[in-house]
Amino acid sequence: MIEPSRLKVRYKVWLEWDGTVFGEGLFKLLQLVHKTGSISAAAREMSMSYRAAWGKIKKAQERWNVKLVETKVGGDQGGGASLTPSALELINRYYKFQQQVDDAITEIFKDNFIVK
Repeated sequence: MIEPSRLKVRYKVWLEWDGTVFGEGLFKLLQLVHKTGSISAAAREMSMSYRAAWGKIKKAQERWNVKLVETKVGGDQGGGASLTPSALELINRYYKFQQQVDDAITEIFKDNFIVK
């Protein structure tokens, strides 16, 4: 018999629009851009290249027809990036959605695998 105390539930959830996925990776990337003010710093924290990070953002922007990141070219003050209001709304809604999915899956898991 399976020992329920050793079981853990794992899952992945994402949103898809015209073949472009918004999931944990893009969610985390946008959070890090917001936190660091930089696409390159966000990419470094995720162990990815700037080109790969910018490519993910650009692809989502083009496919969804919504601007997610505003960039500022360097100079004396340096460059930077910030999230648009649309991106902030998207990551906030996705976070709330993710929490609700997690709560629901945890309850379903308990109902089916945890002895009461």
